[in-house]
Amino acid sequence: MSTPTIINRITSGSLVLQIGIGVILGVTLALIAPEAARSAMLLGTLFVSALKAVAPVLVLVLVASAIANRKASHAVQMRPIVIMYLVGTVAAALLAVVVSTLFPTTLALQVTEVSQNAPQGIAEVLGTLLRKLVDNPINALLTANYIGILVWGVLLGVFLHHAAETTRTALHDLSDAITKIVRVVVRLAPVGIFGLVAGNLAEGGLGVLGSYARILTVLLGCMIAVALVANPLIVWVKTRRNPYPLVFTALRESGTVAFFTRSSAANIPVNLSLCERLDLEEDTYAVSIPLGATINMGGAAITITVLTLAAVNTLGISVDILTALLLSVVAALSACGASGVPGGSLLLIPLACSLFGISNDVAMQVVAVGFVISILQDSAETALNSSTDVVFTAAVAQKG
Repeated sequence: MSTPTIINRITSGSLVLQIGIGVILGVTLALIAPEAARSAMLLGTLFVSALKAVAPVLVLVLVASAIANRKASHAVQMRPIVIMYLVGTVAAALLAVVVSTLFPTTLALQVTEVSQNAPQGIAEVLGTLLRKLVDNPINALLTANYIGILVWGVLLGVFLHHAAETTRTALHDLSDAITKIVRVVVRLAPVGIFGLVAGNLAEGGLGVLGSYARILTVLLGCMIAVALVANPLIVWVKTRRNPYPLVFTALRESGTVAFFTRSSAANIPVNLSLCERLDLEEDTYAVSIPLGATINMGGAAITITVLTLAAVNTLGISVDILTALLLSVVAALSACGASGVPGGSLLLIPLACSLFGISNDVAMQVVAVGFVISILQDSAETALNSSTDVVFTAAVAQKG
């Protein structure tokens, strides 16, 4: 078999199957040669860096092109998607409250040195959001400020919508070129995930998670329930069709990659590629997927709620129904402001803890616990967040 034929088979084969092989090889290397596995981490780092490098430019150009070349009907489709994003995030927080009440958890809180860059109130979260909205485009691209990138993409698209056809065509061609670059990066996922799995297992292993099994079980149980019950229910209400084929496709092809990259922002190119394969309306998903990576944070809402209530239980603070509902709303709003990077939701826990008068020192200890279990918590959270972006978008943007 010639070399070009082998390469063609690799590049056209099942990406999920190749990722699975990468995971198995990564685990094997970490078990038999930890030092080599630590070196292999470089492959994972390069893969995630490549995704993060292309994502900001891709979002800016794709959003601008989609809006500049949009048809009138596509703008209407964004409203139900945004509503589904918000409903899904609030539903995730409410489910986390219910599960945490049924299966209360506590934490062994102790003094731990943790960075104290957490927001100190809802006003600070909203202020940060507003500052991101008016960021200059160069800085937004350099710092991966997706809120600012979205704003500039939308503005460019709106004002280029009435530009000469040649200008809009050139913008569309640029969008296609960047999309092809993204496809090349995405095809490298098996190699990158091999490096991530090997390096992470060699460094931390899973032994450190034993003492946190209960809190992890509650967290992961909530995320599974949202992925397999709450999200399908929301989609069924919208479409009146069996949602599970779509849900399983999104979990398999988007959630798998997101689980290992642990970054909603880095998974934007993966989701855009999946939406294209699902034959969705490009004018819609080109905007909704980057937006989802910014505001559709059901997994983050679960993390904030569960860990906050664990701290509340540890300190013996009583929680009434109204306070629990308020926590759900605050967790959902905070989650929408969480950054799409690994551990982005953890630094918002002190904001939720402040509802119960928990001091920042104690709250930051809870954050420290979050970092200990993040090897699974953050991976599952990102997989839920990212796959949900595709699920809700596909529920609205199916062609025909």
